[in-house]
Amino acid sequence: MTLKIISADQIEFEGTIKSVTLPGLQGLFQVLDNHAALIAALKPGRVTYVTDEGENTRDILGGVADIKNNVVSVCLY
Repeated sequence: MTLKIISADQIEFEGTIKSVTLPGLQGLFQVLDNHAALIAALKPGRVTYVTDEGENTRDILGGVADIKNNVVSVCLY
């Protein structure tokens, strides 16, 4: 699965991941391979993603997540 974390002026991360946990408006949710297509608003919180090298985190102020065909795009505010 591919994760892209995109801010207004740059791509902050793009790479292969095993899972990602996102702070949705209704609470935390995790995305794994072959997740159903989804668009979700994100609230301030922490994005946690797991790569082959280990776990990584990124604090966000909010944004939108688009999940489709094993690509998770996180557009940050």
